[in-house]
Amino acid sequence: MTLWAWIVLGCIAAWAIKFAGYLVPVRWLQSPRMNRVAGCLTIGLLASLTAMNTVSAGQGLAFDARIGALLAAAVALMLRLPFLLVVIVGAAAAAAIRLL
Repeated sequence: MTLWAWIVLGCIAAWAIKFAGYLVPVRWLQSPRMNRVAGCLTIGLLASLTAMNTVSAGQGLAFDARIGALLAAAVALMLRLPFLLVVIVGAAAAAAIRLL
């Protein structure tokens, strides 16, 4: 198959999966169990994306200022700072580490 055929097939698959979501009964989506599952999936996906983007560089691992920024942001979160300050602390930590 050509590249365009794979792209069209992927688009059709994505549309079908999204359309299948409309067919799920509303009572399933309003259950407390579904809310817990959706919350845990969201947190897990965000944590794995953050970890992957922190230590990956192409096909290998990278240990640079991003790890320091992540640790500084984690400390700011533990101190229960507002989210905007967490981002600023992480960015400042990365800048300071890169400056060194």
